[in-house]
Amino acid sequence: MSHTTPVHWLVGRIRDRTAKGIAVAVGELIRDGELPPGTRLPTVRALAGELAVSPATVADSWGRLRAEQLIDTDRRRGTTTLAPPDSRRRDCFPGWAAIDLEQGLPDPVLLPPLEDAVAAGVRTERLNGFEHDYITPRLRGAVATTWPFTPEAWTVVAGGYEGTLLACQAVAGPGELVAVEEPTAPRVLDTLRRSGIRLIGVRCDDEGPIPAALAEALEHDPVAFVYQPRAHIPFGHTVSATRAAELADVLEGRPGMSIVEDDNLGPLASAPVASIGAHLPERLLLVRSYCKAYGLELRSCVVAGAQHLVEQVRHKRGFGLVWASRILQDAQAYLINDPATGVLLRQARERYAHRRTTLAEALRDRGVDVRARDGLVLWVPVPDETRAMVALAGFGVSVAAGSRCYIDPPAEHHIRIATSHLPDDPARIAELADLVARAAATAPRDEFD
Repeated sequence: MSHTTPVHWLVGRIRDRTAKGIAVAVGELIRDGELPPGTRLPTVRALAGELAVSPATVADSWGRLRAEQLIDTDRRRGTTTLAPPDSRRRDCFPGWAAIDLEQGLPDPVLLPPLEDAVAAGVRTERLNGFEHDYITPRLRGAVATTWPFTPEAWTVVAGGYEGTLLACQAVAGPGELVAVEEPTAPRVLDTLRRSGIRLIGVRCDDEGPIPAALAEALEHDPVAFVYQPRAHIPFGHTVSATRAAELADVLEGRPGMSIVEDDNLGPLASAPVASIGAHLPERLLLVRSYCKAYGLELRSCVVAGAQHLVEQVRHKRGFGLVWASRILQDAQAYLINDPATGVLLRQARERYAHRRTTLAEALRDRGVDVRARDGLVLWVPVPDETRAMVALAGFGVSVAAGSRCYIDPPAEHHIRIATSHLPDDPARIAELADLVARAAATAPRDEFD
């Protein structure tokens, strides 16, 4: 059974009150057995208050200890100590079948704790009021400074998937044609198809949708254009300010068209958004999900842009939940504004990038042409998608089909590998790279027997 470490006891054993000093002191206590596995540590704010340092300093030290696999954070149990890695069994790896290599969901270990955020959310204005607050003042204030243009209206929906669904339904109806970058995230294509919307593809390069390809698609009179401005799935690129301006120039001649920017990774992405909304704000919706960065529990997604399009989103959502919980909205606002959570977010971004680039480098060392720009997936070329996936499945490795990123079956084959849950052990990643490289080098199943 776990017990809680008295904060005064812990403070008395920390002499150097820098982030590194706190991490070193607590790490030594864990390795020496004075803080046995399962011991609950004080909250970031409680320890920061006793040490007379900022919560960001303690959050930074906690991040260092997580990287050393000495502590773990759970929403219910708080932050607890782990057995030192060198004292654990070396064969504790659960196997690739237990690792998510398909979906690219956030790693719970890298999500911030919610206790203080929820407590702040409960103090929201007009608690239990019946007014329709489409976005609370706190949340709007927290996100407004990060928005790449000045929107006419704001609203909140329950997560990125719902945001994309409602935005697409706001700009197009069943049977209407929408231009969409290709390849793109499968959930974008699935959302559009399930809404009965017809699709035409716009080719991409390393900077995003190609302006000439968009101009070609516009000849077919689509009513809207949908694309990802950063951390693109599956390429991982971010649209540059120059490319956004070029796309805006192409779209300017079609005043009746709407634009949807799907910012699925949100603040977890490495680069800021260069939005077409900076040029055509009266025709655009930006959908930003906060779920990957802060966790699924808050179901947080902000949609903002042109007034008439936001009103359509609100109308479509009116058939279900009309507004999101004020408690959850203000809890999200707290996390966005909290310096300690900002430190954890930066550390999570770095950890995800390390996992992604480690696998990419291992694959390149084995002759597989992959690039690791941003995001939680890698795009891997293979001779035959189906055979490669079957071959990998024989070793318990389940990856995603690249063909699902296209409107029609593509000429070239790829697989998508989610990197967010990769182990931090380089030897394990090298083992995975060996299996993927073999699948990428040959198609016949008998090569793996």
